[in-house]
Amino acid sequence: MGSNKQALHGTLSPVVLQILIALADSDLHGYGIKLDVEDRTGGAMSLGSGTLYEAIQRLETIGYIAEATPPSDAPSGARKRRYYRLEQAGREALEGELVRMDEIVRFARRKKLMPEARQS
Repeated sequence: MGSNKQALHGTLSPVVLQILIALADSDLHGYGIKLDVEDRTGGAMSLGSGTLYEAIQRLETIGYIAEATPPSDAPSGARKRRYYRLEQAGREALEGELVRMDEIVRFARRKKLMPEARQS
């Protein structure tokens, strides 16, 4: 398991990053993850079943996510699906990646490679 964990430390792939973000605030089943990613990215990223479930399996193996109990209010058909939750190691990897990305954006702004952030 140690070698697999090493493989994902550092830069996370876009697929892994999106899966971890999808699970950051709620447990979801695979199709729910797919829909969350598509909705959040405006359809710019669409995860195929093979890509999604291979990534989920890898993330489970290294302990970034784990299978979760379906919510009690889930429709009966959805309760048969496998739900996943973000584990502490996955949250730490996600936070580390977001910090790394923020540093890159700040550097690019200092170099005037992209506009300053808009005020909300």
